Amino acid sequence: MDIDARGPRFGAAVTTVVLAVVLITGSPWLLAWQTLAFALGAAGGPGRSPYGWVFRRLVRPRLGPPVAFEAPEPPRFAQAVGLLFAGLGLVGLVLGPEWLGLAATGAALAAAFLNAAFGYCLGCEMYLLVRRVAVRVE
Repeated sequence: MDIDARGPRFGAAVTTVVLAVVLITGSPWLLAWQTLAFALGAAGGPGRSPYGWVFRRLVRPRLGPPVAFEAPEPPRFAQAVGLLFAGLGLVGLVLGPEWLGLAATGAALAAAFLNAAFGYCLGCEMYLLVRRVAVRVE
């Protein structure tokens, strides 16, 4: 079942703010929250993340009906990629080296910002590339 394309973009906007605050404050607790949000989105799809819940319950009812839909698999893969980078960032901030935490968090922030500001989902594009390569290998 396809999803409202505005949902993942809303989630990316919230993620952008959260990760920017992490970089400004160095808060491992806030990065742990974002890591959990990515984990829930990767496990259950973008609609199961906390930001997906907020979009579905509070934002979407105030918007017009969706005009663009997308398959849930690419955004779910993007959540898994975000989980990887946020997890690396968390390890770096908690255990060190700090540069790893900052670099991984910055990379996740850059990807979230691309989606939020321009509608370009880097993780989704990675998913499509992996699928194309997998089909050629078979």
